[in-house]
Amino acid sequence: MTNVRLPLRALLPFAAGSIGMGIWVTVPGIFLLYFLTNVLAVPPHAAGVALLVPNVADIVLHPWVGRLSDASLADSGHRRQLMLAGCVVVLAFVAMFAVPSGLTGTTAAIWVAVALVAGNLLYSCYQVSYLATPADLGIGYHERTRLMGYRNVVITVSVLLAGVAGPLVAGDEPGVGDYTRMALLLGAAMLAAMLAGITGVARLNRAAPGTPAEPGHRGRLQVALRDRQFRVLTASYLTVAITMNLVLAAMPYFAEYELGRSAFTTVLIAAFMAPAVLATPLWVLVARRFGKQRSLLAAQAAFVAGSLVLALGAAAGLALLIAAVAVLGVAFAAMQLMPLSMVPDVIAAAGPAGTASAGSYTGVWTAAEATGGALGPYVYSACLAAGGFVASTAGEHTTQSPGALAAIRYGFTLVPAVLMTIAIALQRRYTLDERAHTAAPRAVTQENAVG
Repeated sequence: MTNVRLPLRALLPFAAGSIGMGIWVTVPGIFLLYFLTNVLAVPPHAAGVALLVPNVADIVLHPWVGRLSDASLADSGHRRQLMLAGCVVVLAFVAMFAVPSGLTGTTAAIWVAVALVAGNLLYSCYQVSYLATPADLGIGYHERTRLMGYRNVVITVSVLLAGVAGPLVAGDEPGVGDYTRMALLLGAAMLAAMLAGITGVARLNRAAPGTPAEPGHRGRLQVALRDRQFRVLTASYLTVAITMNLVLAAMPYFAEYELGRSAFTTVLIAAFMAPAVLATPLWVLVARRFGKQRSLLAAQAAFVAGSLVLALGAAAGLALLIAAVAVLGVAFAAMQLMPLSMVPDVIAAAGPAGTASAGSYTGVWTAAEATGGALGPYVYSACLAAGGFVASTAGEHTTQSPGALAAIRYGFTLVPAVLMTIAIALQRRYTLDERAHTAAPRAVTQENAVG
């Protein structure tokens, strides 16, 4: 039966697990590049490499973790052991910001990079198994969207709260100690949320158990890599992930150097994330009516339009810029919800071999997501370096050249617009959703008749 409606007592703790994931993705994504260049005096190109190289390892690590997750499911009937191990990521999260006194420049960048490598490995143990859950359940096309809708509302709220709370906890002109305090407080919240997520996964598995893997169908990475629809979807999502992580990393720079006040970082984050929270339930309804593919393409086009408005810069006025950021936030909600709910559709379409390889699918998917998390800040750091941006330490104020200021503005606006246009071209090659959306109401009707 695939017309099971998941209970709230399972949905809510499952979605709560995304709070921890949102903190891990958001806080380093928004603050780590700025922390390196403006607190630890790491040159932009070195800071970009320090964030890029650790995430390159994820291309190998995440699919490997996916295979481990599939093996755990086959052997024990669940994936929760890896999720529990992944909770140790909290220690690496704190270590990234607790840079020892006296370390600056390249040595500080190495410290952060090592902590990031450890954190990414531990985080993947949790994330891969968590995101494989929708494919493990006996639910249909629309219920997968509903499940991920709850998850996306919570993760977007967590991104909003973490993005707003981070600067407030760190304070004005923060130093290493201030960032360490921020990491300790947010790390405690991360741990509690991730443990709740494990409880939610267990309840979901009891509420809607999936079909056990058939004999001879053990999880294989090749199944995911040979799936054309999955490759197209992953390529598009990788480009989106690069774009969104670039935008998040660029916000503190745009706030300080284009808008003239670093305190506007909080305003930009709120203007981005608050509409995303409100829009997610609406996107669930839109997807039910028009399908996930058409909804996603519309959101990507809206993102391009909003980015072009932001390219006007401070001269356009703060109100228009905030409105444009809000458009980006609404689009962001769909660009998180739709692809993540499409992945279990792809897995289901692959048959028994796909179901048995759900961890491998999500391992490749999260590898793409992590790669986007690395390449986004790296692309922006490359823009800064090309423009001649000058790094500084905490409390030091450096006058930037016109070239650097132009790089700050257009790296935040025109570069994302180009990248998202590429994502649209890739996404248009995905053809599974039209069939899945058309078949979903018919499948429910047939099951109701049988019941």
